[in-house]
Amino acid sequence: MKNLLLIFLSIFCGLLFGSIINMSIIEVGNSMITLPEGTDNSSIEGIKKNIHLFQFKHFITPLLAHSLGSLTGGMVAAWMAPINKLMIAIMIGVFFMIGGTVMVFQLPSPIWFNIIDLTFAYLPMAWIGHKMYFKFIAKN
Repeated sequence: MKNLLLIFLSIFCGLLFGSIINMSIIEVGNSMITLPEGTDNSSIEGIKKNIHLFQFKHFITPLLAHSLGSLTGGMVAAWMAPINKLMIAIMIGVFFMIGGTVMVFQLPSPIWFNIIDLTFAYLPMAWIGHKMYFKFIAKN
């Protein structure tokens, strides 16, 4: 029973910390790389209306946010999980990948971005987060 509770807690904290990192990077990135003039990024409709104005540089921030959010979430989940650390870290990547897949269908983003994002930003980064836990945290 204790392990089950710790597993749920590790998943929750992995998702929480990953989401915090994700949103922080989006906020900082949007202040550093300004969106095209007149773009309203407060709603899906606002982004849809102006996504044709986005350049390559505007897709760097979301790619970094998705990647580092999954990496951080996977590492936190692996650190907190009592057992099955890899599976729990990958679960974090799966949760974030589901969100990314939903966004692919909601926003008409370029195909190159969708392929790179869905292929490299979620599951591989959660796996790397798991590996980083063993390299930097579990070692001590």
